[in-house]
Amino acid sequence: MTRVLVFGSFDPLHEGHINFFERARVLGDHLTVVVAHDEALSSHKGRDPHAPVEERMAAVAESGLADEVLIGSTQAGDYTLLAELNFDVIALGYDQEPADEAVREELDKRGKEQVRIVRLKPYRSDVYKSSRIRGDV
Repeated sequence: MTRVLVFGSFDPLHEGHINFFERARVLGDHLTVVVAHDEALSSHKGRDPHAPVEERMAAVAESGLADEVLIGSTQAGDYTLLAELNFDVIALGYDQEPADEAVREELDKRGKEQVRIVRLKPYRSDVYKSSRIRGDV
């Protein structure tokens, strides 16, 4: 079984995210979605989430596309889950940080040299971009 891992804020969950999940699912047999913790999101993005992590996790679960929905670390840039979880592919959004090279470095440090990194293309980012939907831009 090929296990795929994705992560993000999903604040709010929108059609771009749904497309992201659908394309990530094609890469394997089991999709795990890690939703950013409120504290990590606030620290990384410099703003509070519009919806608490419990609501964002519920929205991801209700999409029916994730086999497993987990909460991320309270600290931005804490890659502990990379060591703890079993996965074969990590799928990243087109504009998601960090860069592929940094992800590869973090994976390799944790003995995950075999994990494939896939950078997925945007889906109508002129419409489905979280900051645009929230009115941040």
